[in-house]
Amino acid sequence: KWELRTQLKALHHEFGHTMIYVTHDQTEALTFADKVVVMYDGRVVQMGTPQELFERPEHTFVGYFIGSPGMNVLDATVNGDAAQVAGQRVALGQGYGALSGKVEIGVRPEFVQISAEEGGIPARVKRVEDVGRHKIVRLDMSGQSIDAIIEEGANLPSESIFISFETKG
Repeated sequence: KWELRTQLKALHHEFGHTMIYVTHDQTEALTFADKVVVMYDGRVVQMGTPQELFERPEHTFVGYFIGSPGMNVLDATVNGDAAQVAGQRVALGQGYGALSGKVEIGVRPEFVQISAEEGGIPARVKRVEDVGRHKIVRLDMSGQSIDAIIEEGANLPSESIFISFETKG
């Protein structure tokens, strides 16, 4: 399968023809395509480069689908340049006007930071999955599940755990 993909990509570059490749495999889509079209429930929900889909998903499905594990989607209230998540203030990378209806924020597991120092949002470790090149830490944050990625050699605090989020403007 990988060899076929390599050959198809080489032919695409050699001849410069537009190719449409349909797959349910996100790794395949992201490594093979210059532009990706993500469909959900029979509709196109976003088109963009792999980087655009990862950094700026425009639909919750795109956030879940792109990345492994997918994006954390958390219930929140937003006021200006801060959100309230699990009763804690979280600084945002930019300000927002008045929002109505259900509000959620998305945080990639790569941008969840774990610390023993107070000042973040209290969390409890449910389990740790060692996937070789890194660990996926499954956490409970006031009843909301959240995933974090830590380096393979990193140690988790043994007592209280607090999480914070790296903001991207």
